[in-house]
Amino acid sequence: MSIVVVGSVAFDDVTSPSGSVKGVLGGAATYFALAASYFTQVRVVAVVGDDFLPEHESVFKKRGIDTHGIERAPGKSFRWGGTYTDNLNEAKTDYTHLNVFEKFSPRIPKEYADTEFLFLANIQPTLQANVRRTMNGVRLTGCDTMNYWIQRTRPELAETLKLVDVLLINDTETKMLANEKSLPRAAQKVLAMGPQALVVKHGEYGATIFFREGAFGIGHHPFRAPTLPIDEVKDPTGAGDSFAGGFMGYIASQEELNREVLKRALFYGGVMGSFAVEEFGTKRLQSLTRDEIDARFQIFRELTHLD
Repeated sequence: MSIVVVGSVAFDDVTSPSGSVKGVLGGAATYFALAASYFTQVRVVAVVGDDFLPEHESVFKKRGIDTHGIERAPGKSFRWGGTYTDNLNEAKTDYTHLNVFEKFSPRIPKEYADTEFLFLANIQPTLQANVRRTMNGVRLTGCDTMNYWIQRTRPELAETLKLVDVLLINDTETKMLANEKSLPRAAQKVLAMGPQALVVKHGEYGATIFFREGAFGIGHHPFRAPTLPIDEVKDPTGAGDSFAGGFMGYIASQEELNREVLKRALFYGGVMGSFAVEEFGTKRLQSLTRDEIDARFQIFRELTHLD
């Protein structure tokens, strides 16, 4: 089965206590696609500039990722710079240059029409909704957003949430979106906006999935997955997008869509996020093996007694 991800392909300058790098390949769609590619066929819809060279495209090609949906535009690609200090859960943004991404209007190639799964990475909510309506034959749609869109485009985001099946955001964003201080109450309010399930990311403390009553099976009890302790976190930049890639990629690899699959997907999301932070940029995600992924998943199983 295949999955389309719509989002950013970018270049990042990152500084952390472990060092610094300049111009490394990043962006939400990049991290997502690489992580998901270990589970299923991935297709990317994005826009890049003249600085996106064959060597950058080869990062996708080596993982068998379909790049027909990456549009080339004159100018520079999206660029972001950030610094992490002792708090590795949050970066200080040094600059954001949208460049060609500023006028990004996603176009879905006709070759992608048979795609069964869709992930709408963090872009303007109206663009997300337009893509979802274009791809109205998908089995399941995942979606990400952020505080910027929650604060500035709430009506548009509300329309988008009616069209998605699973929303993946962090606990601060969940409370902001619901205007509620209690996470369990906030989760229920978010689910009432449209999604069948809500994945709340807690950074280094794992993730929780909340289900709407009757969605993906019987019951509505939330399920919590921890994260693995990592010897050294060098670059947290793509952790959330890598988590989403592992989560959605695993779901797309399964025949059935039920609660047990989504719960297990949380662990694969955690596995891919834990690998992503071990090196700067996407370096670690480029060099993984499925054996390494399955071995780390087994550690999760032993920690949590997951069936």
